[in-house]
Amino acid sequence: MPDKASIQTELDLIAALERGDVISQSALSKRLEVSVGLVNALLRRVIRKGLVKTRKAPYRRWAYYLTPKGLAEKSRLVAKYLEASLGFFRKARDEYGQIFMALRRAGVDRAVLVGRGELAEIALLAAREHEIRIVGLLDAEMNEGSFLGIPVLRGLHDIDRTAGLVITASRHPQEAYDRLMGASAERIIHAPPLLRVVVAPQERGAKASNGSDV
Repeated sequence: MPDKASIQTELDLIAALERGDVISQSALSKRLEVSVGLVNALLRRVIRKGLVKTRKAPYRRWAYYLTPKGLAEKSRLVAKYLEASLGFFRKARDEYGQIFMALRRAGVDRAVLVGRGELAEIALLAAREHEIRIVGLLDAEMNEGSFLGIPVLRGLHDIDRTAGLVITASRHPQEAYDRLMGASAERIIHAPPLLRVVVAPQERGAKASNGSDV
């Protein structure tokens, strides 16, 4: 079964082609934030399925437009994406809830989220349910001073050592985890199983948690 990300990519592609504008694969690559190679493969697939037709345009370019079948497929993908999104939301909220329950059992009532985005928003909701106060969002690349009302922190030196660290970086969670491990030998880092963060054997139990005591 396609995952949420693949459904969203195909849906974004169809939406981008819906107006029938002349558009290059390079422009589509930037708009969808995927490689030109993937755009090419996706275009071949939707054309083969009869969802999209093409016509030649000046300067060796192509215009793409949706067929009636493509418009119907867009509606189907919207419904499928919403279904996948709800399933993802429930799973993420439950896994972050497990992390925050573990923090409460350990006597910790404050946490810092590591990484902005959709997961950070879900984690905020789960934290409120378990009476954990989110005291900051660690993200050195953010220009804004706050995220949904919580302060944005630039480095570990800004974080109270009593606060838990919870990874919410969905794009590069392993990199976020590795950076934290390299910067601190003492802090316990939490990551939900859905992020598939790999913990080195010698670090298990001492520095990382996946929502339960490890």
